[in-house]
Amino acid sequence: MLRKTAAIFVFGLALLPTLDSSAREPQKHLPATPVVENKIVRARNLGIPFEGTPGKFNAITDVAGVEVGYTTLISGEGALKVGEGPVRTGVTAILPRGHGSLNDPVYAGFFSLNGNGEMTGIAWVEESGFLEGPIVVTNTHSVGVARDAVIAWRIKHGAADKTGYWWSLPVVAETWDGWLNDINGFHVKPEDVAHALDTAHGGAIEEGSVGGGTGMICYEFKGGNGTASRKVDIKIAKDTPPRSFMVGAFVQANCGRRPQLTITGIPVGKEIPGEVYKEESGSIIIVVATDAPLDARDLHRLAARAVFGLGRTGSSYSNGSGDFAVAFSTSPEMRSRFSETAARTRAILPTDATSPLFEAVLEATEEAVYNSLFQATTVRSANGTAEAIPIERVRELLKK
Repeated sequence: MLRKTAAIFVFGLALLPTLDSSAREPQKHLPATPVVENKIVRARNLGIPFEGTPGKFNAITDVAGVEVGYTTLISGEGALKVGEGPVRTGVTAILPRGHGSLNDPVYAGFFSLNGNGEMTGIAWVEESGFLEGPIVVTNTHSVGVARDAVIAWRIKHGAADKTGYWWSLPVVAETWDGWLNDINGFHVKPEDVAHALDTAHGGAIEEGSVGGGTGMICYEFKGGNGTASRKVDIKIAKDTPPRSFMVGAFVQANCGRRPQLTITGIPVGKEIPGEVYKEESGSIIIVVATDAPLDARDLHRLAARAVFGLGRTGSSYSNGSGDFAVAFSTSPEMRSRFSETAARTRAILPTDATSPLFEAVLEATEEAVYNSLFQATTVRSANGTAEAIPIERVRELLKK
């Protein structure tokens, strides 16, 4: 059945109702939200003295092959009516090897600093060291439908294994958008997940109030999605030139109290009064990609550094927070395939050479969190307004 007011906004394409693709018809954008209070910028454009060298797009998509897609659901105004809205939610999909290599798993590692959250499929990632399929991020109460939708999408796009059967334990993660979104209305549908997966692409990607980040709040400002990257040169052997690798971080940021917000050591949040929550209760999902040839053990270590990169922005990882990171390697030297049985050698980066990557992921995660703030727009909903961070005020504080 057509949801009368819901609309999908993906990468500035035509607006589509949330129906099966065969029945989609254009719908009008509801103009009341989001409201842009100031011109959005990326953190780097504020003159913040970041360390390290970013890639071309300063995004997770600087890691060759990685693709990102969104479905953004915004509809309704006024008082909350469960099942009707207001709706401020969505889906983010990340394909490690893109659409061209859906059946090639990647080596991966997972880290949780505080476990008040959900990321499905992680037991097998930790057991096997493989990530098989895409990563999807949405709101807390849509994890189940998103997980099932990923399985259906993979069946449609991939072949069965050598025994003739399909097998999938999708990685689907969440943060809670119930302050801005009618989260108990279950507005994310299977076709919304498929749309995010189908439209995933490389290159420049949107940030802020889009996809799974649509209804998220970070440090009591409007938050959402952010990304950044770092290029790393590592000398592996004395007699060989350095090799260049890329590290990219992507965050769905929904954590922190305003007084905690710190930007390159400056307590910015304390200088901008305002309150949304009475106590800290939020989460963050961090996805890290690299083309460095790391095994599952060192990818676990890389994921851990990403979560500690969040600490640079002021997070205290409260009891109510789910702070999860998953890291994967797209390196051709670490390439594997389903049902592989023959033994072969793999060139793994020496453990002693990983430190520059650890530094890079700290830097990229920190910048990605700031980008999630500076790229977000003010969003109004039933409980009130999540204000965009006042960029000119931040600029003044950084100068001072």
